[in-house]
Amino acid sequence: MSKRTISILAGLLIGGSIGQASADPKAEWEYPAIRGYGKVRPYPDAAARPSPDRTYKVLFDISKGAETPEKPNSGLDHVARLINTFALAGVPTERLKLVLVVHGSATPAVLKDERYRNRFGNGNPNTELIEALKKAGVTLYVCGQALAEKEFEPGDVNPEVTVALSALTVLPLYQMEGYALIPD
Repeated sequence: MSKRTISILAGLLIGGSIGQASADPKAEWEYPAIRGYGKVRPYPDAAARPSPDRTYKVLFDISKGAETPEKPNSGLDHVARLINTFALAGVPTERLKLVLVVHGSATPAVLKDERYRNRFGNGNPNTELIEALKKAGVTLYVCGQALAEKEFEPGDVNPEVTVALSALTVLPLYQMEGYALIPD
């Protein structure tokens, strides 16, 4: 028997896994908490799994715009993916304290449909996702300074999103409260 074979057998006997945990290659993408956004694949034997008993405080810094005005913003979808990933691990949404702040070229993502349509010629592809994130308990902010820079008014913003003085205030304030920062 080769050393590799012995190593593999020893790993299996002590309950370990070989290499990286893998998903069923035929498995479909799942949406356990936010339907239609933030697709995830289960990896039941994967490492670094969150505990369902902990509370997680996460702050998302979303500053990149969508690829095209017809597509949802990938940063917002990333928040949905975190929610779905934690749901796969059995963490209830009540244990997730999630905050996001939108600014820079991502700012139009949080506009009301009418204002978005006036600027880009189609309804805002993020509206449904914003509603789903809010329903999941996410606190959503947009940078007031970015609104001014992009020539938008607070009244142009989706009512599910709060206008903050600045992303430059939201980011340090929440980090000082122990939120882990995930930049885009």
